[in-house]
This record gives sequence, C-alpha cells and structure tokens, in this order.
Amino acid sequence: MTEKTDHLKAPETDALTGKPMPKPIPASTLIIFRDQADGVAPDLLMVERSSKMAFAAGAAVFPGGRIDDADFDYARTLGHDDADEFGARIAAIRESIEETGIAVAVDGDLAAKRVIEARAALHDGTILSDICNQMDWHLELDKLVPFTRWCPPFAEKRVFDTRFYMISHDDHGAEATVDETENYNLFWGSAQTVLERADAGKVKIIFPTKRNLERLAQFQSFDEATQHAAKYPVTMVSPTLEKRGETMHLCIPEGIGYPVTSEAMDAVQRGFSK
Repeated sequence: MTEKTDHLKAPETDALTGKPMPKPIPASTLIIFRDQADGVAPDLLMVERSSKMAFAAGAAVFPGGRIDDADFDYARTLGHDDADEFGARIAAIRESIEETGIAVAVDGDLAAKRVIEARAALHDGTILSDICNQMDWHLELDKLVPFTRWCPPFAEKRVFDTRFYMISHDDHGAEATVDETENYNLFWGSAQTVLERADAGKVKIIFPTKRNLERLAQFQSFDEATQHAAKYPVTMVSPTLEKRGETMHLCIPEGIGYPVTSEAMDAVQRGFSK
C-alpha cells in the first residue's frame, strides 16, 4: 500500500496569479535550543542575514539553507532509504556549522579548534562526508526532531521547500560566531524576546519565522517542544490568501500547532520584496 503524502505536497499554483508554481528548492533549517535554569524560557540561536542576499535580506532567521546533492548522497551512503528526509537533516547540521560554528548532532572530538577547521573546510568547498571521515565524526541524525515544513504559494524568483528541525544544545560554553558571508550578526534569545525585538523594529522577521517563533514561545524547555511536536505531525504549511472585511490576510491552517494563523497582508514581511 502506498503511503499518503498529500499533507506534504508543495503548492502547484500561485495563490495570486493561478499560474503553475516552479519546482521548489529543497532547504533545511535547524532551531537550536539552549535550555535555561529556573523555568526561564529557552534561548534559540538566530542569524541575521546580509542585506545583499536574494532571500530574506536583512532578516533574522534560524540557521539553514538549501540541501546540496552531496547531502542526499551522504544520506544514502549512511544507509538511509529516505534520502530526502535524512539528506535534509544532514544539511541542517552542515549549515549550522557553516553559519554559526556550532556542531550539533555530531559524535566525536568537538574541540573548538577542530570545529573551526571543519567550518573553514566547508567554506572552502569540502563536503561534510569527507570532513566526518577525516575527523572521525559520526552524525546522530535521530537527535533532530522534525518540527514543521513550509513552502510558499507565490512564484518568486526562488521558492524553497523548507524542513524545520529542533535540537537541544547543552554546551553553553560553545561560542557561536557569525560567518560574515551570508550573515552579518547572530544572537541567542527566547522566542518571545525575538518577537518583542521585531515589534520594536530592532530586528526584521519574515512571515514563516514569525509564526514559528509564536509557536515556539509556548514552550519552557526543549522537552516541552518535543512533546508538542509529537502531537502535531509535520504537514506542509503553504499560506493562503483570504479577504476579511476590506483587508487581505495571509493565513495558515488551524489545528497544526500554531497559536496565530493569520496576518494582514499589508503588515506581512515576505522573503522577497513585495
């Protein structure tokens, strides 16, 4: 029997024009938690993208990027039949190292000097599988918790089908540093803090990031977030347009874990210029 995957299908037509959508680019994002003591909400690692980037220019986002062919190849080499899923997890780990200098879900000697060397090698074009072989690192892909998946319904220059994962990072001493290529700044902060900074105009966040931060702001720990994710299996979130009164709203489905499911279009920050 074939497994039904309609809940994971990308949009086929543009919500504004009705024209066929281009094939989306597979991408992967990692939400890195750093639990705090005494019931304080966990910190999340955010990166602020360069204003020169084509997508989400100047916005604060979770570390991530497109999935490379080498990531899919590595997943197959490791014996995973679902190369799409595990290639995405590999990409999330790789992008975290590239963009933040933080190595998560990696078993092996993670001395700061080795992680710095691995990061430099990735920036020079060495593929992660070769680095893991050289460093005697082993990826712990099961540590990544699937959280959500987004694909926009607008035929922009680039359309990304992005899988979001969560992971706990207990090493509070590991220093995250900006890569100064795609990103110009990074910071730790609770989901609510990032939302408040956005409301105050101190950071820019695009529609998917805002909805995900609102969802993440519900949790006081990584364990709470994991339990919540187990209740809401990953579905493809593809916003729709709905006219409410005289105002168009960008909306996402109810009942998939998000406390806020719509925003007026004139307030929405999208990944590309409107």
